[in-house]
Amino acid sequence: MFSRRVRWIIGAGLTLAAALCAQKPFRVYFSMERYDDVALPPDYQEKTEWVFGRLMYPEHPEALFGFGRRFGYRNGMDWRDGGTSWTQDYPRADRHFAAAIRRLTRVQARSVEQPVNPDDTGDFFNWPWLCAGEMGDWKLTDAQARMLREFLLRGGFLMLDDFWGAEEFGRFNESMKRVFPDRPIVDIESADPIFHTVYDLDERYQILGQWSLGGRGGYGMARRAEGTVAHWMGIYDDRARVMVAICFNSDVGDSWEWADEPRYPEKYSALGIRLGVNYVVYSMTH
Repeated sequence: MFSRRVRWIIGAGLTLAAALCAQKPFRVYFSMERYDDVALPPDYQEKTEWVFGRLMYPEHPEALFGFGRRFGYRNGMDWRDGGTSWTQDYPRADRHFAAAIRRLTRVQARSVEQPVNPDDTGDFFNWPWLCAGEMGDWKLTDAQARMLREFLLRGGFLMLDDFWGAEEFGRFNESMKRVFPDRPIVDIESADPIFHTVYDLDERYQILGQWSLGGRGGYGMARRAEGTVAHWMGIYDDRARVMVAICFNSDVGDSWEWADEPRYPEKYSALGIRLGVNYVVYSMTH
């Protein structure tokens, strides 16, 4: 564990010495789900050992939640300003999950997330745990793919979530193949340490989003999950470490986002939070 942290610091310092002097300040972006009135916790500026990094990304032209397709945004909206697919579940899911990390582990977690832009080469390596959702909607540039590959090979961890069916997987894989053209996406075996780092999670099941349960989703979204089967997938490095943990045909983000909603089934949040806890502790110890 110590040697991995040393390798991370040395590796980042060789090319990004300036980035180690100061992390990019926290800021709030416009949320696709109109969560812009979520109050900041009083301790949001606390310096901690773990921060929920929210990966920002440009949208695929065929994105399910593409420009103007759902909320009437102006054409050509800049993903760097927020309001596009990377802000799905943000920031409510991020903050609920950070609170769960505080309650269920001894990890010192910051109460607020950090949106991280892969084009920001002076900051990207400061946030070694990243999460992103709506992966059928991302479309990385070649430069962003190279940056993400370097991040992961140096010891970074990426959790990808909430994409469904063959069409969305195809769009997801366009960018994932740019990141790792030589590394396969495989189903993670139940015996893998990532499912046993804190909780033993041999019994996993599909985590449905709130949108699929006849609630606020609408827009015919419930059909998105029909006929799908959950897959817990990953991409490994040369030392058999999971670098990328992929939740395909499940919506773990919603299980965090709606964890305090009585109408959302507790069983989904119970598994989603435990999965996330395992992924965080695994990333810090492997």
